[in-house]
Amino acid sequence: MLESVSNLFDDLFAVDPDRPFIGQGDVGFTYGDYRTHALRLGSALSSRGLAPGDRLVAQIAKSLDGFALWLGCLAIGVVYVPTNTAYTVDEISYFCANAGASMLVVDDPAAVAAIDIDTVALTDLVADPASAAPAEVARLTDDTPAALVYTSGTTGHPKGATLTHGCIRNNAQALAEVWQMEPDDVLLHALPIFHIHGLFIALNPTMLVGAQVRFLPRFDIDAVLAGLDGATVFMGVPTYYHRLLGDDRFTPAACESMRLFTSGSAPMTEITHAEFTERTGRRIVERYGMSEAGIITSNRIDDVLAGSVGHALPGYELRIVDDAGAPVDAGVTGTVEVRGPSLCLGYWERPDADEQSRTTDGWFNTGDVGSVDATARLTLEGRSSDMIISGGLNIYPKEIEMVIDEIDGVVESAIVGRPDPDFGEVVTAYLVLDPGIEVDQIDLDAALTVLARFKHPKSTHVLHELPRNAMGKVQKNLLRQTEDT
Repeated sequence: MLESVSNLFDDLFAVDPDRPFIGQGDVGFTYGDYRTHALRLGSALSSRGLAPGDRLVAQIAKSLDGFALWLGCLAIGVVYVPTNTAYTVDEISYFCANAGASMLVVDDPAAVAAIDIDTVALTDLVADPASAAPAEVARLTDDTPAALVYTSGTTGHPKGATLTHGCIRNNAQALAEVWQMEPDDVLLHALPIFHIHGLFIALNPTMLVGAQVRFLPRFDIDAVLAGLDGATVFMGVPTYYHRLLGDDRFTPAACESMRLFTSGSAPMTEITHAEFTERTGRRIVERYGMSEAGIITSNRIDDVLAGSVGHALPGYELRIVDDAGAPVDAGVTGTVEVRGPSLCLGYWERPDADEQSRTTDGWFNTGDVGSVDATARLTLEGRSSDMIISGGLNIYPKEIEMVIDEIDGVVESAIVGRPDPDFGEVVTAYLVLDPGIEVDQIDLDAALTVLARFKHPKSTHVLHELPRNAMGKVQKNLLRQTEDT
């Protein structure tokens, strides 16, 4: 039997081409014009030798051209690998090598000249004469990889979750249904597009229904407050809402046209929920997801419970299991496992990681800890890993510890997240030093230049020894309870 032809690109542009789509400042595109722009970038890539299945790593500032690059890759079957603009050359080099990438697209090729790969400036692709003729949309299947999204683990070595055309589409369709997206919606987009939250979760449901997008280059309080006028949907991380609530201009009148605020990528406190509702008269819809599965659960617009991340999306299954992998009853805390059509194809060239993350009957172990109530509503209660979420960005302690432990004078280190009212959590370092070594003799900043700045510790503390359990494992829960000194 022949597999059906199914390119996500076609679904995202299956609306009236004359409908207004996306704008930034004075520049705007209809759906038809932006489709052509994306296909022209696809032609520029094809002319440089990229073919379906090749991997392209992108480290580019948020822009209309940058978003079109992802769509151009999608159209011609090139696997897109988005990366944080704060990543260092060493980090980008790892992604390029691990993905076996054919091309690296950046804003300034000179900044990454040390990486041995075909490197192209985004502006050169846009201006490439080959982009004059739009590319043909590749004939693909639901199982064709569309993106490779890197997510780290406790080993400290990032691994790529392979997202297919089908899994990204299914998640977008479910979100459009749950969030009641309509053609008349206007999304105010302030998220970065190097992360699935801004690139997929916010934009794909919007495109499926033919709604409009106001594209901001970044979260800026003045631009967001101005952009709310006439907008209907805003998606953010808790840090965004904390900053909005800190501005007296954020009033019920400023939110008059808004029907949906969502939050994710990090937990939101019940205090923020309550303050937001008191200030605006609206509720923030929290949801839960991960790179490997997209969004898994969400509160409904008319059924928001602060502190909960809602019910499984239509077509998705959720269960809580104990340490032996057996399902537990409602109200009992355990590990969250999920099953559904948006699960990634697997980890890029990591069959060992695939085996560890999946059960024999197809459930995916999220590594998160939580419980469900009698209605199957999920409440998260922690993480089985030590991952830190700061400002909506995932930070994995092992990656930082591996660098710090190589510094002369450092015996060992432990990295934990400590609560912060603005970022949710901040990176905190606990060090054990050689006898006679003082902390001011340790140049952490110099050693950590190989890592993005947001991963650097905001505070550092010296201990005589790290707390350990009987098995010798560092008890990071005790470090999180330690008073700052």
